[in-house]
Amino acid sequence: MPQTSWPAISIDRQNPLPVFEQICAAIRSRAVSGQLPAGSRMPPTRALATELGVSRSTVVTAYDQLVAEGYLKARQGSGFLVCTMGEVELSARPDARTASAPPASPGPRPFVAGTPDMRLFPYRQWAKTVARLCRSNPQAMFRAGDQFGNPALREAIAAHLRDWRGIDVAPDQVIVTAGATDALELCMRTLAEPGDSIALESPGYPPLFAFSAAQGLQPVFLPIDAEGASLPGPDTRARLAILTPSHQYPLGGAMSPSRRRAFVNWAQSSGGWIIEDDYDSEFRYSGRPIPAMAGGDTLGRTIYVGSFSKIFSNALRLGYLVTPETLTDRFRATLRRFGLHASSMPQQVLAEFMSSGEFYRHLRRVRRIYGERRRFLLDRLARDFARYGTAADHQAGMQTVLHLRPGLDDAALAARARAAGLTVSALSGYCAVPGRGNGLVLGFCAFSEVEMAPALDALRDLLANA
Repeated sequence: MPQTSWPAISIDRQNPLPVFEQICAAIRSRAVSGQLPAGSRMPPTRALATELGVSRSTVVTAYDQLVAEGYLKARQGSGFLVCTMGEVELSARPDARTASAPPASPGPRPFVAGTPDMRLFPYRQWAKTVARLCRSNPQAMFRAGDQFGNPALREAIAAHLRDWRGIDVAPDQVIVTAGATDALELCMRTLAEPGDSIALESPGYPPLFAFSAAQGLQPVFLPIDAEGASLPGPDTRARLAILTPSHQYPLGGAMSPSRRRAFVNWAQSSGGWIIEDDYDSEFRYSGRPIPAMAGGDTLGRTIYVGSFSKIFSNALRLGYLVTPETLTDRFRATLRRFGLHASSMPQQVLAEFMSSGEFYRHLRRVRRIYGERRRFLLDRLARDFARYGTAADHQAGMQTVLHLRPGLDDAALAARARAAGLTVSALSGYCAVPGRGNGLVLGFCAFSEVEMAPALDALRDLLANA
């Protein structure tokens, strides 16, 4: 195996390019130029992290990205090795060996919530799946198949839900949708009529407030307590409740088992239905994900809604819902009336991506990286922001809430943060009832530690001058 002296990498802390991308760019250029011959063994992640003065997770992220792009390969017992350049698709331009890495496209500003880091998306593996399908069965990309969506994708989703969410579901109960919002709209059209009441969490997802009103439904807001969303009152006429029991949005926290049972009993006794919006449950950073409410609903009153936008790609626009068997015909009737909105083209590709295991490799990787970013954010909040508020660690999700002390105005602070180049959401904007929330909602998944550090400094200065 070729041995080579390791060419030093220089990290520029003033460069807006994230550190892991600077490491990637340096290794790419050295591999292409021949400074790192094919078969060279890369330094261990801990050793390189120590040499560069960065966290080990940053080096692991860079190595993982280069493996995904084909510049490195992982070999059991040998660590990471440099691939031959024939294994990497290089540009045919004469200056391909000396060209610098293209500048990174502008991403979301800290601290946009609920946004995945698309720099971590497995582009190369996805492209290989598309190419393989185009060669072997291109017609599958254009066949919608059943009215409920691509059969292979529905089978893959059913398997995913059995393994990850504890829901024993048949593919015939799965409907592929154009994202979670499309799934919620389909549920409302099927289970409610204009003028009906609908129970919604508050704080909750603001577009859902407006959307339900646009559907002609009358919202009944459920305050959040220590056990989760409160039950509708005895005089409430709502027959439909939309809940986030595995990870309340945006506060965090899981609904207690007793409150879950109480909601199912409420739905059974009132003839109502529960829509479980399980928007980011795969991102639990301690232990396995909390079982879905639908998985424990033996009475069959829960419709489960999931999405690929948070865990995979915000550009894919695919989601799904799972209906109890008793509702399948009603949902088919709605689809015959209004049509299916989900694009058929990416469905077979996603099905093969899931069945090949690439989807789960990506999920495990980003969950590890997001977990480290979450830990960084919470540590900084505890260390530098304690005088301004508190943040609870729910060990899950894609955002956290800094609950502000009395005297600080979250809406005014959010406006000042936007003017300072930060995207911070006011918790009060998620509340249907004014005065029920005062905090800052901070997303962390789309931003590296290097990107978050100066943004947190700016936020701290802003709070200090409030």
